[in-house]
Amino acid sequence: MDKKIIIGGVVVLAVIIVAAFAFMGGSNDSDPTHLTVAAHSNIKEPEAGFNPLTGWGCGHQNYNPLVQSCLFKTDKKGEIVPDIATDYSISDDGKTWTVNLRDDIIFSDNSTLNAEDVAFTFNTAKATESDLDLTNLENATAVNDTCVEFKLVEPRSTFIYDLRYLGIVPSDTYDNNTYGENPIGSGPYVLDHWDKGQQAIFKINDNYYGDKPYFTQITLLFPEEATWLELAKSGQVDVVPVATSALNQTVDGYQFYEVSAGRAQGVSFPYLNDTGAVSPAGSKIGNNVTADKAIREALNVGVDRQKMCDEIFAGHAKPEYSSVDTREFVNNESLVKDADVDAAKQILKDGGWQDTDGDGIVEKDGVKASFDLYYPPDYLDRQSLSTVFAEQAKEIGIEVKLVGADWDTIYANMYSSAALMQQTSPDPYKSIYQQYHSKEADDFYMNPGLYNNSESDKLMEEAMAARDLNQANSLWAESALVNGGGWGPAGDAPFAWLVNYDYNYFIKDGIDIGSQPDGLGNDVLINICDWSRTNSTA
Repeated sequence: MDKKIIIGGVVVLAVIIVAAFAFMGGSNDSDPTHLTVAAHSNIKEPEAGFNPLTGWGCGHQNYNPLVQSCLFKTDKKGEIVPDIATDYSISDDGKTWTVNLRDDIIFSDNSTLNAEDVAFTFNTAKATESDLDLTNLENATAVNDTCVEFKLVEPRSTFIYDLRYLGIVPSDTYDNNTYGENPIGSGPYVLDHWDKGQQAIFKINDNYYGDKPYFTQITLLFPEEATWLELAKSGQVDVVPVATSALNQTVDGYQFYEVSAGRAQGVSFPYLNDTGAVSPAGSKIGNNVTADKAIREALNVGVDRQKMCDEIFAGHAKPEYSSVDTREFVNNESLVKDADVDAAKQILKDGGWQDTDGDGIVEKDGVKASFDLYYPPDYLDRQSLSTVFAEQAKEIGIEVKLVGADWDTIYANMYSSAALMQQTSPDPYKSIYQQYHSKEADDFYMNPGLYNNSESDKLMEEAMAARDLNQANSLWAESALVNGGGWGPAGDAPFAWLVNYDYNYFIKDGIDIGSQPDGLGNDVLINICDWSRTNSTA
């Protein structure tokens, strides 16, 4: 297809969306306390509505649900602090968490929030099919109106993240069939109305117990990434994400805002050899090229991550090596020095890989160092990163064949082919345990290469059972590099993590978004109650 036709189609689509937004009244609203936000692609329009029990605000991505509030929240320093909760304690065996609650919180329907609502929310979420993993929760019980007891199957130091992100719903009126379109919560806003496929409008919750937000109305748009720049240029939207293709652009009347997110992007490698095994869904398991440690190690050492950051992301990214480089549980000893093509070639040579036919691709035992890399073409950043990774891999003698595909196809091939993956979660259960702990093939996207290391497993299990978070963080870090193995690039290197891509936004001049915590840029509205507009007109 002609590239000009594609670009033209995108521009026409953007113009149509901007015009449609203007038709809906977006351009006529001059109230300075009204805010219009284009949601980033990580915050999809929720098919099931604004229901935390089906994934709104928690699960695959964590963000401010606006309508609901949670037991805990994140402060300006990035620390988890009480919100609905006042404090908590953990039993000696780590299996019982007791959380005390405020007694002055009223839902938007004027009913009182109490421990029954909290217990109901968690027990129902556990029984609901969603990306929120509460399989380790045995049950939640209201001890009295202001105390909830959580019983866990196994000790879990990371349970605080589940308490942090699940919005509380009212037990007396909750209906799974209708709640998403008519949510009741105790957050700073209520859903006024939802134009499916276009926008959701939130208005201030008069019953909110916290500091009243300056913005009395938020219009949340759900546009395609290709339209973001045109939305900003229209001047009708206050906050617009910046696409990878627009990182060098400026828009009159807007400031360019960049915030770190710990958004690691990189390549997962099938860790097992191909023995003919298949997953429960029938997906092939194993790859005899990527199962060779020399291949994985050479790629980690040979690629130039800084060059990727500069060429693809215009400097709005940092090199990433372990997927948790910016988290408190990083192990700096597990990282490697990269951009060393000569060292990478030597690693391959020492591992028995040599180019015997002069085609530039090394072989071993008659097998070419060649494998497929699946990526989602709808994401320009991942498409570009895959392309540059393949180009750099070729310089060290490894052929990477690119395959653009939808997520179902990617997941069906992840056990036998490389995949361009991303992770953002600050929760080490998701970013370390689920990503690297040994498991049987289950067709779930976490640990896509079926990496396994028993020594690393043991340390991760100890980290999960720790009652002290500092001790847990030390164990998480230690699991990255243990006796020459571990999930870090200096260990078994089951991934080649490449970049840590910041979240970027065009924010209209005069809007003050306060002080946001580092590492959580995927949730730009995390501190919405601190936002204000310093000029008098919208």
